[in-house]
Amino acid sequence: MTRLFSNRDLGKLIVPLIIEQFLLIFVGLADSVMVASVGEEAVSAVSLIDSVMVLLINAFTALATGGAIVAGQAIGRGKPEEGCRVVDQLAVFISWFSVLIMALLYVGRPFVLHVVFGDIDQLVMEDCDVYLLIVAASIPFMALYNAGAAVYRAMGDSRTPMLMSLLMNGMNLAGNALLIYGLGLGIEGAAVPTLVSRVTAGIVMVRLLLNKEKTLHMTRLWGIRSDGKILKKILSIGIPYGLENSMFQLGKILVLSLVATFGTVSIAANAVSNSVCMFAILTGMASGYALSSVTAQCVGAGDYEQVRYYTKKIMAVSYGSLFLMNVLIVLLLPVIMKIYALSPETARLASKIVIYHSICAVLIWPSSFTLSNTLRASNDARYCMIVSILSMWIFRIGFSYLLADLFEMGVFGVWIAMTIDWAVRAVFFIARYVRGKWQTINV
Repeated sequence: MTRLFSNRDLGKLIVPLIIEQFLLIFVGLADSVMVASVGEEAVSAVSLIDSVMVLLINAFTALATGGAIVAGQAIGRGKPEEGCRVVDQLAVFISWFSVLIMALLYVGRPFVLHVVFGDIDQLVMEDCDVYLLIVAASIPFMALYNAGAAVYRAMGDSRTPMLMSLLMNGMNLAGNALLIYGLGLGIEGAAVPTLVSRVTAGIVMVRLLLNKEKTLHMTRLWGIRSDGKILKKILSIGIPYGLENSMFQLGKILVLSLVATFGTVSIAANAVSNSVCMFAILTGMASGYALSSVTAQCVGAGDYEQVRYYTKKIMAVSYGSLFLMNVLIVLLLPVIMKIYALSPETARLASKIVIYHSICAVLIWPSSFTLSNTLRASNDARYCMIVSILSMWIFRIGFSYLLADLFEMGVFGVWIAMTIDWAVRAVFFIARYVRGKWQTINV
């Protein structure tokens, strides 16, 4: 049998994705380290606002994924011109939607700061306000960047998004170094480079999408008419995935409001742990993106045997790479804690969280998150949404309050609840995959 993707093709897809994810997470870590020189209040503020920004960015990423899956299926059917129409609709819809979300965030800023985050220190609140005002302006550009990156991955080209990520994150790091260390700015020194780098990335990505030599591209910049049939296909995947991601991040924010009541030590330890633990799962995230792109083309071609073949292969990559990455993180943990220059109490708590997370990531994470990409790319996004949302509300949020508050386990109880949520998702996704109902769903 002729395979749609050779091992070389998979390597060319997965390796740049890993590099891209590394760059994204590294900048988040570098931001935390640089802002740590300003104070733990600033670290806490960046962590709190970034949790909101990730909620929004995940929604755009979900819409972009929906468009990329539909476009990838068109490639699998041998109809690239249909895929280009999908790209047009995706670009227009995500542009208007992101502008609306940005406006709502500015209008609802007091609600986010005083209701969502609850009772936090005044200095943390002031830094949150400044950081949000600046970074929120980058939302439409980040949405367009994510759309373009997803489209390029749907073509099997993850190198271009990687290079764009290198440009964007390189600008961010250089700007942070200049403004925080060079000019002595505080929270503004972390926010302004983030805005500038995202604006640049969004503009350049639109220009790349207009390249008509690519299999998938925008047919024009202006005058694109809405196509309800195509939008319905995109949204049938994008909306469930978006709701899943948004509810997941909303759950994190609600739990974060609980963490905030434990004091600055817990907030800072949670923030540092979040940054470090993103490295622990980056190869799994990259494998998930690759699995989505590969599965979409196989589904478009109607070849579900190859879907199972590549799912097994990429899941093996996900498990193996996560094992290596987490062993490395645990070994380097003493060095990582010294880089952050945390207080001894904060460092001990952060180290405990990271070690626990690494163990669970190796055992559970791929089945909970990587595998679900096969289901979504096979048009089974609604099932993934239902399982994820119910598991998040019942286990992640419910057990967070139970363990952290009632059983007085503090912020560590929040992380235990998170891994219980992972385990429940994994059971349901494995069961769905084995039963094979996802092979019969059409959009």
